[in-house]
Parts: sequence; structure tokens; C-alpha cells
Amino acid sequence: MVIGASSAKTTEEATDTPTDRSAAPQLRRRLGRADLRAVPEARRALRELLRHWGRPGCSEIAELLTSELVTNALIHTDRDAVLTATVSSRGLHVEVRDFAGRRPRLHAPSDDDGTHGRGLILVQSLADAWGVRAHGVGKAVWFDLGADAA
Repeated sequence: MVIGASSAKTTEEATDTPTDRSAAPQLRRRLGRADLRAVPEARRALRELLRHWGRPGCSEIAELLTSELVTNALIHTDRDAVLTATVSSRGLHVEVRDFAGRRPRLHAPSDDDGTHGRGLILVQSLADAWGVRAHGVGKAVWFDLGADAA
């Protein structure tokens, strides 16, 4: 089962078969367990990838959503994670894979939550599509931004 959707399209993926993005420029980073210093580094690396792609001024939404996924993987699991971002003529695909079986839950935060609990709501609101794909060990939470938005 996959959670995730957008107003533009709903995507369901139940297997571990990623789409072929091998020819496109790609960022791949291993994120150390509970190392929140990886969050600003992921933003900088993504900004650089998008700059080389020719869209240096359009990275704000991509950076925000990437930092939400990276932060979630690092604070809600006690394992490493892997960030992959791929650009193509269709847009940007970002996924953060972790090695914990617990699936993220989309919920409306209460006033008592402070600044927590809003990450997936941001992803749902701002991404063209998003979801969670199960892997043999763990899962990948991903989002897509079209070429005009990325």
C-alpha cells in the first residue's frame, strides 16, 4: 500500500522497481543515523544539482520538501538513510530511503505539536506527486516536482 497523492495525480507503487532515471543528473547521499547536520548539507547539495540543471532560482520548494523528508528519516528512525535526487526534462524526483519498516502517517497536527507534524502535509501540499514505496527492508518516501516548478 502506498500513501501519497496530489491534486495533479495519484501514484501507487507497491514494488521495488524504480523508474529508469539512469541517464539524468543525480545526487546521492548517505545520511548518517540521527545526524541532523545532514539536513542543511542535503539542501546545499540539491541547490547545486539544480544550479547545474539550469534552474538556480527555482530550488526553494525542492529544498524545503527535501529537508522535510531527510529530517523525518533521521528523527523517526534509528538507522541510516539514503537521499537520491534526479533531474530530467520531466522535472525533479527526490526520494529518501530508510531501513525501518515503520510507515509514515499523514495527520493534521494539533496546536500542542508546536512545529512538529507538518512535514508530510507540506509535501502533500507543494509536490506535484508524492508517496511511500515499500522496499525489502524499509521504505522510500518520495516526491516529484514538474520541470516548471523545480
